[in-house]
Parts: sequence; structure tokens; C-alpha cells
Amino acid sequence: MMTPDEYIASLRDMKTVVYWRGRRIENWVDHPAIRPHINAAALTYDVDLEHETGDGMRTAISHLTGKRINRFTHIHQNPEDLVKKVKALRGIAQKTGSCFQRCVGWDALNAIYGATYEMDEAEGTDYHQRFREYLLEIQESDKMCDGAMTDPKGDRSLAPSKQEDPDQFLRVVERHADGVVVRGAKAHQTGAVNSHEIIAMPTIAMGADDADYALSFAVPMDTPGIVCIFGRQSNDSRKEEGGLDQGNACFGAVGGEALVVFEDVFVPNERLFMCGEYDFAGMLVERFAAYHRQNYGGCKSGVADVLIGACAALASYQGTAKASHIRDKVTEMGHLAETMYCCSLACSHEGSPNASGQCFVDSLLANVTKLNVSRHIYEIARVAQDIAGGLLATIPSEQDLDDPEIGKYVEKYMKGVASVPARDRIRIARLIEALSGGTALVESMHGAGSPQAMKVVIQRQLQLDRKMRLATDLAGITESTETQATKARMRSQKRRSEEIKAAELQSDEMRSEP
Repeated sequence: MMTPDEYIASLRDMKTVVYWRGRRIENWVDHPAIRPHINAAALTYDVDLEHETGDGMRTAISHLTGKRINRFTHIHQNPEDLVKKVKALRGIAQKTGSCFQRCVGWDALNAIYGATYEMDEAEGTDYHQRFREYLLEIQESDKMCDGAMTDPKGDRSLAPSKQEDPDQFLRVVERHADGVVVRGAKAHQTGAVNSHEIIAMPTIAMGADDADYALSFAVPMDTPGIVCIFGRQSNDSRKEEGGLDQGNACFGAVGGEALVVFEDVFVPNERLFMCGEYDFAGMLVERFAAYHRQNYGGCKSGVADVLIGACAALASYQGTAKASHIRDKVTEMGHLAETMYCCSLACSHEGSPNASGQCFVDSLLANVTKLNVSRHIYEIARVAQDIAGGLLATIPSEQDLDDPEIGKYVEKYMKGVASVPARDRIRIARLIEALSGGTALVESMHGAGSPQAMKVVIQRQLQLDRKMRLATDLAGITESTETQATKARMRSQKRRSEEIKAAELQSDEMRSEP
């Protein structure tokens, strides 16, 4: 397993092509817009935290080799693994206060593991063995993978093969004896720039005409033809300035997303895990989505823990900590955070083995988890901004605070309680600003799919026919087997009661005879 320092050093050896704001970034490892996200991902390599907390969450035993490995490369074997995943995510988020990115690739590894097994069973392919070899490589090297599912999609009313621009979905453009050439892009890719590998998956269910788009593979991020265009984030110019105005200077605000372009990229056969099996595209999408939606009650409750602490600290600095309405609001934030966490634990505890033997989350509850997060995180942020007050939107800059002429005024009038320096009050307010707005909320809403995507899955898995039958049975409109059995028992008991009563009457009559 790598250490955080070894992870960062390994990125320096890569030739990943990265653009930001119209120019290529050569030393992207140390670039102020990117480095905070690298720092956050590096904590997934800090397995010493496991010894510090004694939680047993950061490492696992490989089911392939029996060796101890980084849990972020592990294939879940039982519900306990799924629970440990959620707890690990919350624990790391509490340290970073931001997205640490690595769970996306972890979910891709798990989704493809099960999907390739079932694909081979049905189609007679050898994808699962290829993937096991790839997984061994990842576990041995402890590489960070980017799970790449979302295509640009172009005209969303059209299937991939019907697009005016056929590259709006990643596709095969050439086939050779030793591999294929692919072209297209993957959008909104969290942690892509600072990943070692990119694992591509289809983004929607597909039909026969879309066979060239039914595609899953893995290649190094610095493979020729791959270009990463790093996205802008709110307040990202503050990162170039440095200082306390960044809010979360060490770990950033969210996950460092990029548009990843594949311009005629060669993929060797041994790295192909789906190529034309369109019947399995939808299944792979749903497997990945369920695993990824499981995460959000873990990592987002961890971020919420930091935000709750920041609000409590600011209230203390401002002299409002004992106000009943502030205490109520902090309690409400805690209730919402724990509700998100409960959902993640529930879909994990209800996990069960699939055909490959790995443990799969309860898909319905995983989608409920993410749908709750897409609502609760906004309410947590709203309450945080309520507690913080107008200060959040009007704080003077660090340059003003340090200015020899006006700094004394900022220091004087930004102070709350006398014992707390104005600089500390500003620092915690900036952290609340970073955690409660901008791209952090967008990622909470749309990461792992928009709310509508969760509603589609929930509706499909609600078993409405069964629930309708439960209602009509109780209403006496229909009768289930259980209802029929219950009524039969009632009839039998009634007959028995009548027989007993008749026998008692007969006995009474016999005793009353002279």
C-alpha cells in the first residue's frame, strides 16, 4: 500500500495532459486549483489513521490473494464490508470537509466485477478473468482509479447511435486484433486529473443499434489521446491568491471535476471489459449507481459534521451559542446528518450476495439514501447560513485585514466576543461559506445522478403491484394466500368454538335433568 507522500510522488511521474482556463498546466500536481483535491485524495492512503482511530475501516483482506490491501481497492464480500465502507467515508470526510474522490473508482471496480461475471455466464466471454487480472494489478499497486460513467449525451431525446454528432457518447471507432480505438468524452469526472487510471462504463441502457457504445475498459490516465479539461469552481481565483479567504485551503470545496476527452485512444484487449454487449449496459449502470449512491450518506454526513462544528464555533465566537434558537438549529442540522447516515447504513446492512459472490447493496435503499442527501444537504446548508448571518456574504478580504491603513478597522469591527481574535472569526466564517454554497451543493445534488434518476429507480423497485395487493386484501377486494389461510383458521376456530359451546349446553342440560 502507498503512503500519502508516495501517492503524490507517483502523480509527478505521470504525463497526464491537463488544461485549466485556456492553458495547459505542466506542473498540475502543485497548481493551486488542483493541489487541494490531491491533498484530499491523499488521505485515502493514510492507513495510519486506522491505527489512530482503531476503526478497522481503512484496510481489508483481498479475497483474491489473502493479502492486506487498501480498502479502496477491495471487492465487498459481506454486509460488514459495506458498513465499513460507509464508516470509512464518513471518517475521511470529517478530516477533509470535502470530497476525497476515490470512492468513484472503488464503485466502478465493484460494479464491473459482478457485471463481467454475469456477462461471461450468459455470453461465453472472458471479461471477468480479464477484470480479475486488472483488479490484482490495482490491489498490488494501490492505484487510484477514476470511475467514468457520465457521457456529454448531446440531444438527450436521442439514443447514442441516433445523435447528429456520434461522439456525444464514448464509442468504438476502430477494431483491431489486439484492441480497439475509442473516441468521445466523459463529463463531470471527479478526481480524474489526480487518478492513475480511468475506468470507463456506459452511461445508459442501450439497444442493438448502440453496440459500439456498450463499452467498458480501463487505461492509464496519461494514455496518448486523453485530455483533461479541469473545471472552474466557485471562488477558485481565491486559490491562486492563497490565504484564509479560501475557506478550506488544504482540501478544497468539492472534488476537482474535469471534462475528459478521448481522441482516438487505443485500448488493448486485456483492458476491455465490455465491447458490444448492449444487453448488459443497463445492468452495469444500475450496479454502479447503487454502489455510488450508497456512499452519500457517509461522506456527506462527514462533511456535515464539519459544518455543524463550524457553526457551533462561530456561534461561540459571536456570543450566541447559548441562544435557544441557535441550539435548536444546530440540533436540526445534526438530525438531518444522522438521517443521511442511517440510510447509508441501512442499504449496507441489507446487502446480499450476487451471482459473482460479491456483496451488493440494497438498491432501493441506496437510491433512497441519495435522494435524501440531495434534499437534506441543502437544508443543512440553509440552516448554517442562517446561524452565520449576513457576515457570510460581506466579510472583507484578507488583504483588507492585513492592510496597514484599514486593517485596524477590520480587526476592530469583525470581532465578536472579546477573547476571540477577529481573524479566527473570519476563518471559521470562510469555512462555513466554502461548505455551505457553490459547487459543494451542486455535487451533493447531481453526483451519482440527478434526483430524477433516483426516483426512476425507486419507482421501478417499489413493487407497487404487491403493495396494491396488500391494500386490496385488507379491504376485502382480493384475497392473498395469507388472507385465505387466516380466514380458514378463523372459520375453523369459529366451528371449534361453536362445537365447544354446543357441548357445554348439552352438558348443562344433562345436569339439569331430574
